[in-house]
Amino acid sequence: MHLDVAFLQNAVQDAQVAQGQLESEVTFSLDSRTITESQIFVPVKGEKVDGHDYIERALEKGHGTFVARDLFSSLSSIFKKFPLKVVIVVDSPQEALFKLAAAWRAQFRFPIIAVTGSVGKTSTKLLVAAILKAAGKNCFSSCGNQNTLFGVALNIVQLTSYHESAVFEIGISKQGEMAKIVELLQPTTAIITCIGHSHMEGLGSLAGIASEKRDIFKFFKEDSIGIVNGDQPLLNTVGYTHPVIRFGQKTTNQVQARKIKVNDESISCVLKIYGKRYDVTVPGNHQGQLNNILAAAAVTHYLGVDPLVIIETVQKPLIKERRFESCKLKDHKGILIDDAYNASPESMKAALLALQSLKSSGKKIAVLGDMLELGGTSAFWHRQIGRFLRKITTLEHLILVGNEVHWTHKTAPVGLDIKIVPSWKEAVDTLRETLKDESVVLVKGSNGVKLSFLVKEFVDTEQSVKNAE
Repeated sequence: MHLDVAFLQNAVQDAQVAQGQLESEVTFSLDSRTITESQIFVPVKGEKVDGHDYIERALEKGHGTFVARDLFSSLSSIFKKFPLKVVIVVDSPQEALFKLAAAWRAQFRFPIIAVTGSVGKTSTKLLVAAILKAAGKNCFSSCGNQNTLFGVALNIVQLTSYHESAVFEIGISKQGEMAKIVELLQPTTAIITCIGHSHMEGLGSLAGIASEKRDIFKFFKEDSIGIVNGDQPLLNTVGYTHPVIRFGQKTTNQVQARKIKVNDESISCVLKIYGKRYDVTVPGNHQGQLNNILAAAAVTHYLGVDPLVIIETVQKPLIKERRFESCKLKDHKGILIDDAYNASPESMKAALLALQSLKSSGKKIAVLGDMLELGGTSAFWHRQIGRFLRKITTLEHLILVGNEVHWTHKTAPVGLDIKIVPSWKEAVDTLRETLKDESVVLVKGSNGVKLSFLVKEFVDTEQSVKNAE
């Protein structure tokens, strides 16, 4: 399977190769800053930026570029500077990418798994890929958090005939997005990890979120299987037109976790897969990981993986960048737990409970940022986190970062040392004043709060500790 001019023009009928020679082993990029010599640039026009403004930079490093037909003449002087680079003229670069991805996807018959959910998408995706690889399957796993329509398209065109399975993460923030993504991806099976309070500005109520997530099954064939969290009524009590496998802690689920015990280093349980019992001990104390394991076990068991391979794989550490990732503090003895990628009420509570379970001879500090995209419920949920902090009895210092966290401050426990600052920059100074040796620092907030910049100030990036999730 190769991308040549014939395939391109069959998939994108308005495409014309204006110069250069199209190489068969190319992929595509939307970012001129990170493009490589084997990639073709796709200049997308957004609300604020038009990718066509960066074509010259993309051609300096990349294999070539798409260009919108109505801009081809005005950019011709740039193309003349790079006569050996490929220039593909199309009516719309972004539509060309989607058409190309759809045609590329149609070539494959192996299982394609889609993973969505309010929490746990990335972890579940990585677990599924790890189990399939342990079973000897050549499994493609979508890159990082490329889970939007564009991200899924970019990953589809990386599939090859050497792959035997693939797992894709799907994220949504608005109504109607899921249907567009799965129409392109055409998954053969799909997982909904859970429904929680995230992206409520674009998706509305929990029922609205659940309805949109369930659209992951919209284009299922007769032999497609859905995997859902059977502990959640919004997923469990719905009628599906296709077979469904349920996972969770309830005895009605086909895949269950029973007799759960949590300590500061691990979680142990009895994992039941269709009635067969297996003793499991999972590294780390973040209970959210247990839900991800159940989802991954359900789908890989359905795909025919030996249960013993599943059990052995899920008991190994799974490192996930910026998902409760435990790192050494570079100027102090102690650790910083980087969970700064995203935040919802459910994931915030889970992270705080994991912090509570950790043993430490030093002080425990939490740096909590705003939970964004909660819409009109934002004040309510931030107050709920303040009340929830009463359960985190080992927490000594709290640094709140952002605009919405003042609601958390209002309901936080009396006697807890609390500082509230507007941004990550001020939080850096506050944390420096608070840190002592052997401290355990939890950093959690929505990506838009930019707490990842704070993490970089304190973490020795060359020395990771075990992942604590």
